[in-house]
Amino acid sequence: MLAPSIFGRDMFDDVFRFPFFDDSAFKKTEKNLMRTDVRETDNAYELEMELPGFRKEDVQVSLEDGYLTVQAAQERTEEKKEEKTGAYIRRERYAGSYQRTFYVGKDVTQEEIKGEFRQGILHLTVPKKEEQPEVEKKKYIAIEG
Repeated sequence: MLAPSIFGRDMFDDVFRFPFFDDSAFKKTEKNLMRTDVRETDNAYELEMELPGFRKEDVQVSLEDGYLTVQAAQERTEEKKEEKTGAYIRRERYAGSYQRTFYVGKDVTQEEIKGEFRQGILHLTVPKKEEQPEVEKKKYIAIEG
């Protein structure tokens, strides 16, 4: 713990908070993003990841060195104008990105993973593979003479 806390609250939260910014909605949303259920079947693992408010274009899934990474990023702009004068009453922008990583094994290839995005839920099917123990290679020393 880097900062002291009193009764579970960080004492610096109130000092550095901008008085007109209510981040309680963001904190509630942040906890709900990328909730993941992992189900094991006979020959695969099925992941269901909740990504509310994201579109298919906002989501990227990659596989590198046995690690499956899911990234979701989006930008939103919201403008409301006063009808009579055209002056801005409020302009808001939001940009955020989230990432989760799962180890699926080095033997799984990108082509074997199946993915589908429907109604804010990402479905991924990762085949089960038993990791093969690494066979020790014998190294011989050359003997001269």
